[in-house]
Amino acid sequence: MLIAADVGGTNTRLGLFERAQLRPHPLAARQYDSQSFASFGEILASFLSTVGAGTIEAATIAVAGPIVQQQARLTNVAWDVSAGAIGRQLGIRRVRLINDLEGMASSIAVLQPEELETLQPGMANPDGNAVVIAAGTGLGEAYLPRIQGRFHVLASEAGHADFAARTDRELELVQMLRQTFGRASAEHVLSGRGFLNLHRFTHRNQPCEVVLDLTTDDASARVSQSGLDERCTGCVEALAMFVGALGAEAGNLGLRGTATAGVFIGGGIAPKILPALRQERFLDAFRSKAPMDALVSRMPVRVILKSNAGLLGAAVVAAALTD
Repeated sequence: MLIAADVGGTNTRLGLFERAQLRPHPLAARQYDSQSFASFGEILASFLSTVGAGTIEAATIAVAGPIVQQQARLTNVAWDVSAGAIGRQLGIRRVRLINDLEGMASSIAVLQPEELETLQPGMANPDGNAVVIAAGTGLGEAYLPRIQGRFHVLASEAGHADFAARTDRELELVQMLRQTFGRASAEHVLSGRGFLNLHRFTHRNQPCEVVLDLTTDDASARVSQSGLDERCTGCVEALAMFVGALGAEAGNLGLRGTATAGVFIGGGIAPKILPALRQERFLDAFRSKAPMDALVSRMPVRVILKSNAGLLGAAVVAAALTD
């Protein structure tokens, strides 16, 4: 038996898996509201009492934050997570802490075609590298260099790097973000909270007839849905700016990772705004990389549809611990 977890600022997913030939087979999975628990240990105890896990061989915990010496302070929820503490709680030694994007990226090699949506077929290089960008509660990015015939995952905190404005309108957005936060990061735009920042920017002091309260848990989803439904011109522009910025940043990441095997768009937001991602705005921004536009135009671009890809990836890593 294997324990896998995908720990985020909004939701924490836990799964019980067994080893299988192609990819770990899920036996049980649960989702928890991260903000309702004082620690990850509490969630793990609740999960174990619910599923009756039996003998556990290995565990991998993917967390939203940087990891130093197998310990992490999460970025969007005030938890400290330690591989040693988890090992003691489970009574095992094979425990690994990984970045949440490392977990999602570890699922790429085992995802099925129906679990992906192709935005740009491209021309996949079977010997090339890949990258993953995921917008959700925060923004994550990971690299998958291919070494000796297989992907190796390199986590990053590139979501907190500076936001690169491409247009006069985005320069105005950067000015607002600087006034509000002191700097403009990619996550300030490409995340659930990024949607709220874009809503404030496109509406300024004008009221929105659709999204009346930006403090509710579903506010960002309401902004994006309003944009998709074209119910409010400000929300339409907020969604358009999000899609353009995501396409541009995905193309940037593709260039940084020379991702000739593919650029994968993960996270909770992309599947919900697929109609907008299928429009020209996304790929135009992705491809606008002269003098490297021909290179990025050949990169396959796919959206990860599998909702628990990060959990699956963590189970893939856990299975490797027992080899």
